[in-house]
Amino acid sequence: MGRAATSAETAPRVRPAELGDAHDVARLLGDLGYPCNRDEAAERIAVVRHDPRQHLLLAEIDGDACGLVSLYTLYSVVHGTELARITALVVSPACQRQGIGRRLLREVELISRRSGVSRIEVTSNQQREQAHAFYRDCGYSDGSQRFVKALGD
Repeated sequence: MGRAATSAETAPRVRPAELGDAHDVARLLGDLGYPCNRDEAAERIAVVRHDPRQHLLLAEIDGDACGLVSLYTLYSVVHGTELARITALVVSPACQRQGIGRRLLREVELISRRSGVSRIEVTSNQQREQAHAFYRDCGYSDGSQRFVKALGD
């Protein structure tokens, strides 16, 4: 699929997610491989909206949700400064390669700069090679290996 030209009418608009967006948030998280239902998505939106260190943004084209990014900021003892961490970024498969992911990253970077953040981190599953190429293309470099332990006890 080639890159589609975006006009002023079809350029993505980015805005904070609202509770009424729960269906779209659930669909987009499912596209990313983290399925949830509308009620679970509504609960997640509510948590983010009540935490000033978190942001959940939707990209829309002509009023239709086509992408999502979430991030939070935290103080890093190691770096001695605030940093931002992107915890999810997804563009609907039908809307990929139209600049929506880049638009979402630009918005995250603007928010981060306004918050005094000097570093943005993003993790991506080792199997998501296209996502890795996308991030590198957007100026992100490879970083540390991440280890995870689920505490399911």
